[in-house]
Amino acid sequence: MRTDVHGRQWRDTIAAAQSGDRRALDELVEGWLPLVYNVVGRALGGHADVDDVVQETMLRAVDNLGTLRDPDSFRSWLMAIAMRQIRDRARRRSPQRLAEEIPEDAADFAELTVLRLQLEGQRREVAEAVRWLDAEDRQLLSLWWLEVAGELTRRELAEAVGINRQHAAVRVQRMKERLETSRGIVRALDGACPELRETTARWDGRPDSVWRKRLARHIRGCGYCGDGRTTVVPAERLLVGIALVPVPAGFTLSLALGGKTAAAATTAGSAGWSTKVLGVLTKPAVAVTAGATIVAGGAYVVVRTPGTPPPHTATAPTAASTRGIRPPSASPSPSPSPSSSASSSLSSSPSPSATRERSAPYGSVVDAVDRAPDPRTPPAALPHRPGTGVTSSGGAHASLNHRGDNVRLSGRGYVLVRWQLFPQYRPGPLVPPSWTGLKGKLFHVASGGGRRMDDPVSATDSSASGMGSKSTGYDVLPPGTQHMWQNEYFYVDGSVTLTVNEHGADYNLNVFPTTWDAVEKDVATGPAQGAERYGLVRDTGEDDTPVPQYVTRSTPADPAAVAQRSRV
Repeated sequence: MRTDVHGRQWRDTIAAAQSGDRRALDELVEGWLPLVYNVVGRALGGHADVDDVVQETMLRAVDNLGTLRDPDSFRSWLMAIAMRQIRDRARRRSPQRLAEEIPEDAADFAELTVLRLQLEGQRREVAEAVRWLDAEDRQLLSLWWLEVAGELTRRELAEAVGINRQHAAVRVQRMKERLETSRGIVRALDGACPELRETTARWDGRPDSVWRKRLARHIRGCGYCGDGRTTVVPAERLLVGIALVPVPAGFTLSLALGGKTAAAATTAGSAGWSTKVLGVLTKPAVAVTAGATIVAGGAYVVVRTPGTPPPHTATAPTAASTRGIRPPSASPSPSPSPSSSASSSLSSSPSPSATRERSAPYGSVVDAVDRAPDPRTPPAALPHRPGTGVTSSGGAHASLNHRGDNVRLSGRGYVLVRWQLFPQYRPGPLVPPSWTGLKGKLFHVASGGGRRMDDPVSATDSSASGMGSKSTGYDVLPPGTQHMWQNEYFYVDGSVTLTVNEHGADYNLNVFPTTWDAVEKDVATGPAQGAERYGLVRDTGEDDTPVPQYVTRSTPADPAAVAQRSRV
């Protein structure tokens, strides 16, 4: 009897679904939807067609389940259907048209993988390297990724692609070689040499085979970018046991069973599977099990993790309830101690850090010390601000690792600043980054990544948080500084420079132009999807949305000298 990686036995469920059991069909669709979503999402790079291809795959699987003779082959059979739908979609659209259909600031599956699974280091590098693969390689990698993660076998991979195992081994090896080349490009772009920066100044930020070859050629001949001193872990070792990217919250799957009706199926005189299932589905009843809902005439699946309670009914935290302006006459609030920071992050409700007026003009509301909201409380709705895209002097992914590293952001749109703290290497007082040379407006719109950096990180060491532990020491923020989350989101309408002022505590910043959709998906990811907590929306949609601390319109010689209380 076959099982999936979670130990779930599916033979009986498949057989029951083939016999017209509505509950079994419900469980089957919901149980295998994440696998299909990951294969299609990675193969298509997160293109807008992902939802349609996933839907078509599940539709065909449901519609043809009665033709499956061996329930043990269900997984490879389902993957083969998914790959056919992916290839059919590619044939219907030319590469040029596909490129034109992707918005410049669209979030791709690589970014979703990094955000959802909170990947760091070389695991993150592998996820981002996928962008550089051609469509055919991405299709194969979407299956190979699941193979090394323990979700598929090599036999199932070969059957899904429609080739024998020997041919599959050759194709996988070639794909892995191009993946390693792409990983080298990701590393080089993270800390590009002057020549590479000059070369990529003409690049539009969209990975393709032409630029892959051009950058790979530079790396092979550059002693800096091709430095082999970094130990590179093979991709298959990095991906062992890695989780599936969760299906986005609110994703809906509507299966109309090929447009058939019970009457049509019956008229055909068939007593087969379609008639049995359709007969069940057209009864005036609704079945709700394990987060999936089947309704008359078809299946309508709403994703919710099995066993999770209904959504928490506490009022969603808003900008007004979590932060605001500190009156100029007030003294700075003391920064929580490391031990109290960890405990305060588990506070059952947010408390206002200060008072602000709704009609306040731009710049009069500034970030201040605040307490973390209840981890189970979903965020308020994120206002949708207009966006034409943000240009970054550091490219699509700028990595700021040393004091003085900076990136200039220009345009109108959203920016992700992702924090990496290293108290195990160098704890102590943390000098925050600063924003200088602001022209126009800059807002702090949301916080996400599934955790605040002072959240507990160990089940065995109560002193350990993202800020450090008793054994390593702690990173300590200046008094009055608002605590950072893993991902901080900003909205730029103009231009500004972000500079790392690292001195004392060791930290890195990764800066990405991003989209409203990506921000909204991140903050809406909560404990049900494996995150420590839901994100926090700070944006009010108006000018009284807070300005981050350490912002100035001037360009000081020392960015670290920018005042904590921003006056813009």
